[in-house]
Amino acid sequence: MDLELTNKLALVTGSTAGIGRAIVEALAREGARVIVNGRTRAAVDAAIADIKSSTGADVLGFAGDLGTAVAAAELGRQYPDVEILVNNLGIFEAKPFEDIPDEDWMRFFEVNVLGGVRLARLYLPSMRQRNWGRIIFISSESAIQIPTEMIHYGTTKTAQLAVSRGLAEAVAGTGITVNSILPGPTKSRGVRDLVESMGKAQGMSFEQTEKEFFEKARPTSLIKRFAAPEEVASLVAYVASPLASATTGAALRADGGVVKSVV
Repeated sequence: MDLELTNKLALVTGSTAGIGRAIVEALAREGARVIVNGRTRAAVDAAIADIKSSTGADVLGFAGDLGTAVAAAELGRQYPDVEILVNNLGIFEAKPFEDIPDEDWMRFFEVNVLGGVRLARLYLPSMRQRNWGRIIFISSESAIQIPTEMIHYGTTKTAQLAVSRGLAEAVAGTGITVNSILPGPTKSRGVRDLVESMGKAQGMSFEQTEKEFFEKARPTSLIKRFAAPEEVASLVAYVASPLASATTGAALRADGGVVKSVV
């Protein structure tokens, strides 16, 4: 299927690895011009080289922490005409609620929520001018089922849903769509490292730890495994395309059936 993305300029934040990296590759294969983002130039350059090798596509790069206003402003100067904005950048950690200080709450809100808000505010005017654009927030099933082991993370993911829906209503009647994607447990680099460390502490392999995780922590999963980043990326690529023009204001799940709901 041709997703009609040829030469569309797309930005995927936090995209040197994991879900973000898979989204870059999916968009690049469809002919989009994609900006890879990471905090360091070395990470961005390495990702660009790997992506070019795997897809044959020439991708662009921006090194900077887009959880900060300074980096967002510099990004706007370098790339003022982004047509597809994928707010993938996010941080997470497992920590008991009583041990989460104000500083952590503020840091999570700054990166996970304000990071995407700033970029949407930055690129919305040019999207309005051309009467076309895509804004996508990579949220999480944790937005709906707040995990007790990281309540601060889940709260920021819920906030993304609110921003996404409100912004979609603000651009009603235009060619701009705004949506959220809700991945479930996904084998990103951070999750893989966390699971492997948990397994080693108990003398278990990754496969054994994964099985136990879905038996005890996410028993409602219908696929009973971590999703691959590419499985999330394929949905994002469609939502980013002109073919998805009737999909807006939605919270779309790629959660492996973890959320036990029919809507």
